Amino acid sequence: MSKYLVIHAMASPIPVVQAEKVAKAAKTLSSSDAYWVSSWVQLDSKGNVAKILCEWDAKDLPTLKKTMEQAKNMLPDFPAEGPYPMMKVDGESYR
Repeated sequence: MSKYLVIHAMASPIPVVQAEKVAKAAKTLSSSDAYWVSSWVQLDSKGNVAKILCEWDAKDLPTLKKTMEQAKNMLPDFPAEGPYPMMKVDGESYR
């Protein structure tokens, strides 16, 4: 499986409850060929969601793009940028 990044940058910050719609859609659309792994959520000073960075694993880019099109149909007003090929690096990689 390859790793991909999908970015959801809000035009203006939204409540966490509203952003949870994207998590529910991701779980609904996940399959063995493309699945949501985890996300980082950037909050503003009021605790509202400004940006969501989602990590996905997929067998290939076309498969994930198909999944993202399905997500767009489920949440047409929810912004999405990508998917972008990525790699994951953490501090333990440089001990």
